[in-house]
Amino acid sequence: MNQLRRLIPVSAFAALAVTVAVAPIPAFAQNVVKIGEINSYKAQAAFLEPYKKGMELAVEEINAAGGINGKKVEVITRDDNANPGDAVRMAEELVSREKVDMLAGTFLSNTGLAVADFAKQKKFFFLAGEPLTDKMTWQGGNQYTYRLRPGTYMQAAMLVPEAVKLKKKRWAIVYPNYEYGQSAVAAFKTLLKAAQPDVEFVAEQAPPLGKLDAGSVVQALADAKPDAIFNVLFAADLAKFVREGNTRGLFEKTAVVSVLTGEPEYMDPLKDEAPNGWIVTGYPWYGIQTPEHKAFFLAYHSKYKDYPRLGSVVGYTMIKAAAAGIAKAKSTETPKLVAAFAGLQFSSPFGPVSFRAEDHQSTMGAFVGKTKNDGGKGVMVDYVYLDGARFQPPAADVKKSRSPD
Repeated sequence: MNQLRRLIPVSAFAALAVTVAVAPIPAFAQNVVKIGEINSYKAQAAFLEPYKKGMELAVEEINAAGGINGKKVEVITRDDNANPGDAVRMAEELVSREKVDMLAGTFLSNTGLAVADFAKQKKFFFLAGEPLTDKMTWQGGNQYTYRLRPGTYMQAAMLVPEAVKLKKKRWAIVYPNYEYGQSAVAAFKTLLKAAQPDVEFVAEQAPPLGKLDAGSVVQALADAKPDAIFNVLFAADLAKFVREGNTRGLFEKTAVVSVLTGEPEYMDPLKDEAPNGWIVTGYPWYGIQTPEHKAFFLAYHSKYKDYPRLGSVVGYTMIKAAAAGIAKAKSTETPKLVAAFAGLQFSSPFGPVSFRAEDHQSTMGAFVGKTKNDGGKGVMVDYVYLDGARFQPPAADVKKSRSPD
C-alpha cells in the first residue's frame, strides 16, 4: 500500500473552470444532451475539485462510446457560492437560458434542498449527487428529484452497529449547525437509542459551518466527560477539531464515531495529526480490489496522474447514472426521465447501483472502517463495503413522509 502511494503523486488543486472541459460540441441542441450542474466549487474545493474531474472522465468515456442514443453529452456548470438563493438563480439560468435537459449536482444540503424545491415547482428533473440530508428523498422528497449518495440516515445506520459494540453509555455530539449536521445527528440519536436504550447524550456542540471555535468546543466536550463522541464535522472544521482535540488529549480515552472522516478529501489534509481508531465512513481507494473499481482507478489515474477521492467517484457515477437514465427513457422530457429513473440499474466503481422507485434514493453504499495514522498519513483499515440497500427505512414508512407532488 505504501509503495502504491509513492508511485502516485498528490497533485495540487487546480483552479476551477466554469464549464467542464470536454471536446467541442455542435451548437445545435438536437445533437447534444445538456446537463446543467450546480455546485459549491469555491467553498468546498477539497471535494469538488476531484468531483469535477470524475465528471469530466465520465463525459469523455460516454462521448467516446458514441454518446447517449447517438447524442454527445455536454455538462454546463455553475457555482452556487454555497448559497441556496444563488443555487436557485443558477438553476433558473441553466433551464431558461442554457436550455439544459436536466439539472444535477449540489454539495451542501441546504443548496440541494433549494434546487429540489425549484425542480418540484418547475416540474423539471434533478439528479442530486452529494447533499446528504434525508429531506432530499424522504421527509419532503418529491417526484422530480433523485439522489445518488447514501444520506444521513443510511450512513448513521451503517455506523450504529459499530457504535453499539463500543458499549459506551455517555455520548457527546458535535456537528455543523445546518441541515446536513442536524439531519445526521437526528438519525444517529434515534438509531442508537433504539439499539441501546440506556444511552445518554451528555453534551452537544453545534458550531456554524466553517466557523468552528475549536478551543471552546473541545473544552466543552471534555468538561462533559463523555465515554464516546459522535462527530459530523468535515473539511476545515474537522481539521481544527482534530488538532485541538489531539492537543488537549480529548481522544486518548474517548472513542469517536465519525461520518465522512475516512474520505481522503478530509483525511489526507490531517497528515501526521490523523487520529487512530476512529470508526468512520470513507473511501479506501488504495485497497479496493473489485474489477469495477480497478477499471475506474486505472482510467482516472491515466487521465489525471493522481488517485481518486470520493468526490471523483460521486461525480463520475452521477454522470454515468444520468446517461443510463436518459438512454432508458430514450428522451430528455421530464416525465419520461422521472419514469425511467424509477428502479433504474446502473454501474459504478462500487458495483451495481439502482434507484429505489418508492423514494428515488439510490442503493449506493459506503465503506465503514477505522482510521489509522500510517507513518504520518491517515488511512482506513479493517473496512468493509456496506450495500446501501440494506440500510434504507421501509418504503411504506418513507411514503408517509414524502410531500405530495
